[in-house]
Amino acid sequence: MDATIFHNPACGTSRNTLALIRHAGIEPTVIEYLRDPPLRGQLSAMIAAAGIGVRDALRRKGTPYDALGLDDPALTDDQLLDAMLAHPVLINRPFVVTDSGTRLCRPSEVVLEILPPLTQPFTKEDGEVVGATG
Repeated sequence: MDATIFHNPACGTSRNTLALIRHAGIEPTVIEYLRDPPLRGQLSAMIAAAGIGVRDALRRKGTPYDALGLDDPALTDDQLLDAMLAHPVLINRPFVVTDSGTRLCRPSEVVLEILPPLTQPFTKEDGEVVGATG
């Protein structure tokens, strides 16, 4: 299975998601999106494929979201995408794309929806065990 993760190594959710993918026996393509942001069409396609709206793909915490006035309901999806591309930290993470689908993996175990079933349980950084139970 092919997999790509739009990853931020400083984010625990992103680290757990990457580790879950590897635990499933898949070595994904890792794109550190803060250094190498997706193109507009790619970002728009990922959001649509994940079945969420552009606003749902916005990260608020630790970003210029408030300073940019992105809570204004009059802003269009195109305007929000422009902001995300100008400030990649606004892109919520991690997005994962596999042969089985695309997800915004918050929480990290959402990635299990688009991976083969785990044969062994996985322990997240905080000690929570997810995946196979036996």
